[in-house]
Amino acid sequence: MTVKEYLNQAYLLDQRIHSHTIECEELKAMAESISSPGFEEHFNASKNTDAPYIRTLEKLWEMEEKVLREQERLICLKAQIREVIAQVDKSEQQAVLRFRYIHNYSWPMIADELGVDRGTVQRWHNKAVAKIILPENAIDLKNASVCN
Repeated sequence: MTVKEYLNQAYLLDQRIHSHTIECEELKAMAESISSPGFEEHFNASKNTDAPYIRTLEKLWEMEEKVLREQERLICLKAQIREVIAQVDKSEQQAVLRFRYIHNYSWPMIADELGVDRGTVQRWHNKAVAKIILPENAIDLKNASVCN
């Protein structure tokens, strides 16, 4: 895994959490909606006697648990990324890496925040990435490594 792949994991996990959160909101809306009654006769001996929203609530609970697990992984990953960023000796390069990989800022946003042009930001970024050495226990979400 390259340094950029490692650092980009936090952004990708954050996006996945955001997507799951949207799914949770949709499931909540479904659970709160009123389903129409079925007036036709059914002669099914193994008919499900649960209310229609029960299955939706179960799915919602499972999705919320998944979001919580992924948030814990994101916290561990960002903590490790902060340690990796601390290896860089120049504070402006550290700032670029923090804004980019911890706070998910775009290049123009970082340039505005630091008061420099975008080319300078990318030059600082490239120099900082070249200095980084990944830890031996680097979290790899593709291989489902867990944090300590």
